[in-house]
Amino acid sequence: MSALTWAVAAVVTDAAGRVLLCRQGRGERRYALPGGRLRPAESPVRAALRDIRAETGREINLVDLVGLYHLAGTTTHAPAGRAGPLPDILVHVFRARAADDDGSTAEPRPGCRLTWHIPTALPDTVTPLTRVAVTDALGGRSGVLRAVTRSGPTSEGEPAARAWPVAARDDRPEAGQPPGQRGETATDPSLRR
Repeated sequence: MSALTWAVAAVVTDAAGRVLLCRQGRGERRYALPGGRLRPAESPVRAALRDIRAETGREINLVDLVGLYHLAGTTTHAPAGRAGPLPDILVHVFRARAADDDGSTAEPRPGCRLTWHIPTALPDTVTPLTRVAVTDALGGRSGVLRAVTRSGPTSEGEPAARAWPVAARDDRPEAGQPPGQRGETATDPSLRR
């Protein structure tokens, strides 16, 4: 494993069930979930709220943690000015709702083009992490642990993501569902804005 970077992202949905994606204005120009890196001594919840607000100009309400995604693998080319391999990234992916569904928004970070997408019709140019995280989040999964490669599938029929083995699983019918689907509310005040 190379150096490890900690990051956050969120599958942000609106009242219509669409997913918010950001298309960066540099590099391969693929669509990705809004998010960013953790700062030293910063919690993933605070980082998600800060980074997503900075990147999108929108306030969000975190619902729960979809899971942890280990992004690894080489890219087809090194970014300009970078010597050596890209770091592995451990991404905390949250499920979130847009708090300002009235359409009002602050100015997003330059270089990020925001668009709403129907989950069943995502663009072909989404990152492998985005595709699998959207599927997991909208499938109602929680507590997901996955390894995702940057380049997608490595051979015909091989998935771009695989689940890590989990020692103990909760086999209750409601296990792995968001709090609202379990008949609960998110009571942790750190998950509310």
